[in-house]
This record gives sequence, structure tokens and C-alpha cells, in this order.
Amino acid sequence: MKKLSFEDLEFENNKEGVRVIFLKNYYFDITKEELEKISEYKINKNSIEFKEKNPEKRFNFLINKGFPNLKSITTNKKTIYLHQNLNIPLIGLSYIGLIDRNTNLIEVKPNNGCNFNCVYCSIDEGISSKRQVDFVIEKDFLVQELKKLIEEKNNNEIEIYINPHGEPLLYEPLVELIKDIKKIKQVKRIGMSTNGLLLTKEKVDELTKAGLEKFNISLNSIDEKTAKIMAGRDYNNKHIINICKHIAKKAQLFIAPVWVPSYNDKEIPKIIELNKTLNGTMCIQNFLNYKFGRNPVKQKPFEKFFQEMKQLEKTHSTKLIVDADDFKVIKTEQLWKPFKKNSMIQADILFQGRLKGEKVATAKKRLISIPNCDKKGRVKLKIVKSKHNLFVGTIN
Repeated sequence: MKKLSFEDLEFENNKEGVRVIFLKNYYFDITKEELEKISEYKINKNSIEFKEKNPEKRFNFLINKGFPNLKSITTNKKTIYLHQNLNIPLIGLSYIGLIDRNTNLIEVKPNNGCNFNCVYCSIDEGISSKRQVDFVIEKDFLVQELKKLIEEKNNNEIEIYINPHGEPLLYEPLVELIKDIKKIKQVKRIGMSTNGLLLTKEKVDELTKAGLEKFNISLNSIDEKTAKIMAGRDYNNKHIINICKHIAKKAQLFIAPVWVPSYNDKEIPKIIELNKTLNGTMCIQNFLNYKFGRNPVKQKPFEKFFQEMKQLEKTHSTKLIVDADDFKVIKTEQLWKPFKKNSMIQADILFQGRLKGEKVATAKKRLISIPNCDKKGRVKLKIVKSKHNLFVGTIN
């Protein structure tokens, strides 16, 4: 028997044949008939054995054939794997890749998909999401492109914020990603935003040892019933709170509830008092209505929100209103932007985007979102959005 072993693939038998699990959280299926055309086979966790002496070429063909059918185990949505062999950029989209807003803070978005279904989610993420597609990026490709971006910024106080449209703990090579980012000499701090449910004390230790210094935990309620309603799923409050206590001993803790009117009004003061015992930083967010988000209530006007925040600061004798200075965010030179708003350009369509009818195209080392597009190949676009190297185009 010839044994083929894989680091990122696992194998499970199913009714049809074999399920191939990629990076713990994605899968596609290979039929029994397809495998038996190679030879008799036997699967193990990270390997498959064939009676055929040289099965590599034929089995690799089945793997390559399967990747276009990749799906997320969490959301069961079609998933597109972005890797360096595609020869595409990772700048230009708001929901995946790298985002630079002309500061020393770079957002890194390695994946989509979430284990929560928050009723207030601004990006409509999770199992019930109307998003059509999830993305996941090869770790080495992401680090490679991040290094290029950092070199362009010419700044030695770079902070990395791992802040995907989804849950970062669903990204299997997260620890290795943090280790590789930590090795970049210009990077001084690494932070991450998470709902915290998948964290364990051991995982916190592993992440901090790798180089993660800041945990932003989206704790919205002390009351378990309220938390469950807001998360759209079962929610273990005691676990999250215990994890926050452990994080506070290991790294900087930021507790970041979203204040959703009529949902967690009574919970905000409780969270503030909990945070005082942990000596963390409160980052209360005002719930906002978004076109493509979930909007269970009308947003509170900012003037009223800040009035209430000032009153809470007095009542609880603690700082609640934070700004860029509190996070040591400084402005940097603007990253080269190849397109201006209303520019007419030629671009090549790559693949489907996350929204229904959206396509993703590329031109001049940038990705471009094209809503309501049914075209293929090269297209002529009008750029209708170009802020912070995030581009949206429409078919001319």
C-alpha cells in the first residue's frame, strides 16, 4: 500500500465515499467510485493509502477537482480558497484580506464565517447569513502580502488587528499566523477581535505565547438569557467571563459590548462593573443600522449615545469614551491608490463575491467589488467607491 500523508487535510468515510476536511473547518466530498478507479484504498485521519504503487498524480487530480466545491462546516456555504498560486492581490475588499486606513493600524481578515447569529450583526454574518460565499486565505500568502503592504507604509510602529468578517478562531492556522506576523520587525503589537466562545485557557496561553497582546471580547450581557437572544444561539456566560478573567492575567483585555436599545440596556452597567474588577478597557459600541446588516431596532442618535455614556462615566467612576489616542493609532502616509472615484478602468473578473449577484475583479494590484454583475472575463468599470483602497465598481 502507498500512503499519502497531508498536514492540512483530514479524511472521513461517509455514505458516498470520503469527506475531505481542509483546515478543520472546510470540506468537500470524493465519491467511492472516483477513488476506486485509482485502486483499493484505506483512510486514516491525515492520510490515505492506495494499493496502486503510484497514486499521487491521480489522487491530486481529485483533490484539485474537489476544491472548487469547498464548503464551510460552520455555515455550509460555498467557500473560495485564496492562495498564492492564484497570483491575485489581497487589498481592495472590505470583507477579506488586508485593509489600510492610512494609519499604523492594519486590519487582517483571514476568513469569513461565524459560529454566532447575532441579532444586531452589522455584516449579516453566521449560519443564517444571506451572504452567498465565504472566503479563507492561505496563511503563507496572507503573511507574504502583509509584508509587502508594511514595506510600502514606511512605518516602524505597525499594529495588526485580526478582525475578520466572522470569527477568527475558526481560522485553523491562527496561532501560526500570529507567530509569523510577530516576526515582522515593523510590527509592535497584535490584537484580535473575537466572541470568545471557542477560547479555552490553554488556547489563550497558546495565542499569547505566539505574540497576541490584545483580546477584544464582544461580551454583550451578563444575563445568560439576554446573551443567548443577542447571540442567536446557546451562550455560556460563565465560560466567557472566566476566559476574560484569564485573559486579564496574560494580555490586554478589551470588553466591547454593542449597546442595542431595548435588548441590553440594563446589562451595560453590569458589564462596566465586571470590567472594573478585571482592570480591562471598556469599548462600548453604539448599535448602528447598516444596509446589509441585521437591524432589529433603530439606532440611537450619536448625540444621545454620548450623553448617556458621559452619565455612565460619572455613575461608575470609570473612563468609557475612547478614541484613537487611547489605542495609540497614528496617521501615516496614504497608501498608493490606483483608482479615483468616477475613474473608468478595465478589470478582469475573478470569482463570485459574498453578496448575491456580486463579482470580484482585479486591476492594478487591487481587488474590486462589482454588485449586480453577470459578466465574465474582462470588463469596463466605473469606480464608484475608492475610500481607503476599498473599491466598488459598476459595469459601464
